[in-house]
Amino acid sequence: MIINSFKPGHDGAIAAVDASSAELIYSYEAEKDSFGRYSTITPSVVLDAASRLSAIPDVIAISGWFKKGLESDGAVASGYFGVVEGSETVHEMTIFGRKVHFYSSTHERSHLWSAYGMSPFPAGMPCYALIWEGALGDFYEIDERLQVVHLGKVMASPGDKFAFLYALADPEFTLPRGQLRNQDPGKLMALGAYGQPGSIDRDEQALIDFLLPRADIGLHSLSKEDLRDSPYYNIGVTNQKFTTLVRRVSDAIFDSFYTFAKNNLTKRLPLLVSGGCGLNCEWNRRWIDTNLFSDVFIPPCTNDTGSAIGTAVDAMRHFTGNTKIKWNVYSGQPFVSDEIDQAELDIHQLDYGQVASALLDNKVIAWIQGNCEIGPRALGNRSILAAPFSKDTHERLNRIKKREGFRPIAPVCLEQDVALHFDLARPSPYMLFFQKVLDNRLQAITHADGTARAQTVSPEQNPPLFQLLTSFKAKAGVGVLCNTSLNFNGAGFINRTSDVLKYTRAVGIDGFVINDAFYLLKERTGKA
Repeated sequence: MIINSFKPGHDGAIAAVDASSAELIYSYEAEKDSFGRYSTITPSVVLDAASRLSAIPDVIAISGWFKKGLESDGAVASGYFGVVEGSETVHEMTIFGRKVHFYSSTHERSHLWSAYGMSPFPAGMPCYALIWEGALGDFYEIDERLQVVHLGKVMASPGDKFAFLYALADPEFTLPRGQLRNQDPGKLMALGAYGQPGSIDRDEQALIDFLLPRADIGLHSLSKEDLRDSPYYNIGVTNQKFTTLVRRVSDAIFDSFYTFAKNNLTKRLPLLVSGGCGLNCEWNRRWIDTNLFSDVFIPPCTNDTGSAIGTAVDAMRHFTGNTKIKWNVYSGQPFVSDEIDQAELDIHQLDYGQVASALLDNKVIAWIQGNCEIGPRALGNRSILAAPFSKDTHERLNRIKKREGFRPIAPVCLEQDVALHFDLARPSPYMLFFQKVLDNRLQAITHADGTARAQTVSPEQNPPLFQLLTSFKAKAGVGVLCNTSLNFNGAGFINRTSDVLKYTRAVGIDGFVINDAFYLLKERTGKA
């Protein structure tokens, strides 16, 4: 039984699962191949995904969504909310002349079952689950019979409340009431590191008291103009008063959920985290440090990019009773090798030592291997790599990326060496936890508060990247590199040779590796 699942709306994705082997075939995200970030499903991704299947699938699944607003009556398929009876839709339909099963369940369920289905915990092991995102802020328990119990709503729209802070302080934010920008929460996570410690002041408490208790889903009734008299209105996002506010609000949001969990989640079950707030590496690390749970798992596609997978798992549960899948984080689109002009390139067979020497010589290299990663983080198949030692490298990478200077650059590290350089001595293959940096040589990847968002790599997980890190360690003494995503500003991962060359020329990258070939741009002036 082949299940083909579609996630409508932003972060559109198409996933296919073979239910007979309980294996993820692919998960194609609409933004990949240089489409706009957070794109809805495009005709090209539909055709690319369909070309991977040899026949019409047995089940067509659609993640529930909405047509206009979360609180409107215009549901797409099973809609957004609900986990109990009535939150799924099942019938038959005809597609291209063949009868198939149609399955849909709510967006809420897509988060639950993506995290459960992808988790390393065995089938039937009870788990707690936290969904926190733009609309939902709820805890659940999944028992040994796969029954879902809603344990309680802690806060409506924690993700949007966090994002609203950036809109409030940013003079360039002019979107109308009820609209926010998807990219702002990630920037706030970076800005919070610049906040000052200390007790909360009157202005901070007033903003927290205004914002956090709001019950309107998605903050659709709120505009920054409602706070025109606030001291934070258009103050500027790098203002010290604002960065300290970000730190206070971040703490207040987490503390609300922690207090609920401490009082109500008392069985020491594993915790599954899903939703866009699962990309907040500080909060993820704090869940580990609470010691409330036997383990914590966050999938690499914890945001809506994982919803197509989640609905496919939910459909598999419905038709087969199975809820666990085998999967690989590199299950995205294959790389497209199109024609390029090679006149300005020196082309070499891949030699890991040669690439390591180039990196040690402060060259910045794009690194492309195999299929795209699933989820928003570059994990060594669509990456820009550089040596980790210099603040100048940090600044250069942010110029290349056309990003604000306050944004950190993440490291990638040999898994076997993680305890030498960072304070969280556990694998972190999906770059989802903050760690304190212990090695003061790693200046390019050390954020303002002394933390980093490290990815760890084992030989089984990503053999080419592991080999490169090993070669770099042999020359530089550390198996750590800078690792940031390979993408045009405002777009998803680059996924074809012509775009790699175009990007390299435009931003001043020194060369690129595509699978087993190393391309160096011939000497030029005017590097980024």
